Amino acid sequence: MLVLGIETSCDETACAVVQDTGDPARRIVSHSLFSQLREHAPYGGVVPEIASRAHIEHLDGLVAESLHAAGIGLADLDAIAATAGPGLIGGVMVGLMTAKTLAWAANKPLIAVNHLEGHALSVRLSDDVPFPYLLLLVSGGHCQFLSVEGVGQYRRLGTTIDDAAGEAFDKTAKLLGLGYPGGPAIERLARQGDATRFELPRPLWRKPGCDFSFSGLKTAVRLALESCGPQPSEQDKADLAASFQATVMAVILDRARHAIAMFDESHAARGKHFVVAGGVAANAKLREGLVALAEEYGMSFTAPPLKLCTDNGAMIAWAGLERFRLNMIDTLEAPARARWPLDAQAAAKPFAGAKA
Repeated sequence: MLVLGIETSCDETACAVVQDTGDPARRIVSHSLFSQLREHAPYGGVVPEIASRAHIEHLDGLVAESLHAAGIGLADLDAIAATAGPGLIGGVMVGLMTAKTLAWAANKPLIAVNHLEGHALSVRLSDDVPFPYLLLLVSGGHCQFLSVEGVGQYRRLGTTIDDAAGEAFDKTAKLLGLGYPGGPAIERLARQGDATRFELPRPLWRKPGCDFSFSGLKTAVRLALESCGPQPSEQDKADLAASFQATVMAVILDRARHAIAMFDESHAARGKHFVVAGGVAANAKLREGLVALAEEYGMSFTAPPLKLCTDNGAMIAWAGLERFRLNMIDTLEAPARARWPLDAQAAAKPFAGAKA
């Protein structure tokens, strides 16, 4: 079984072909990606219209490249999958409409994939983790805990009430003059800093539930930087980067303890896997902390390879393959969505810490 996947939800234009095989090392047949970092770097973040134009300019070539690298043509595919949301709506439309056109022209099934499901199932592409498992999905646009109970079966345990962790990294990096993307830049600079120098607030620390909040932390970073005077030294910036990173990690680990307890209530007998996915999952300090936490609670920790943590076509192709195996096929009327929660009922749930 061969599935083509297309990912255009934000600032990565990506395509991949994956196959259904028992050997995880052979599942990715080809993978092509165009990173838009250079286009967005001058603005310190993603500019939606620039992203959409870049997708239009590069997507057709990447599709052809992926098929050529796989040694196949459209006729050899079993299905075509594309991100249908959530994401920047212009970019989502570019990828989804391309997939619809290819599916129609080649008479192939279309799989409209939720971008979050791509991240949620990416660990099964690389490691065959069984259901159910606890997932920490942490990226530039999303930060949430999910109970992953099957393909298309997700229960959200907690989420951010304002900014995602990745967004906080990007904006902190911009304050420190580190450029975009912020996550890797903060991590590099933090290695030279003293994480105990600045005492930053820990939003929702030890509050009920496992929701997140990072907007107040960004404000605290700005005030701490201003306290260093009109021209902060490089050491000031390194210390602040280290303090910020340590604070984010402490908050995530605190929230993870609550999430494990909530997950264990429903899956004490079977749920023994703790998974982290998304761009921020590439942070080495976060992985170290989560590995230790999982061991403390007797859980196996798994994360996708670094190349599958950030947005990529392989995770979309794999999610499409998993859905196709269960006959979860979409029509050519499948809509593009700017917002699309994995747990449709979660939007109606009140913030768990509201009365704390």
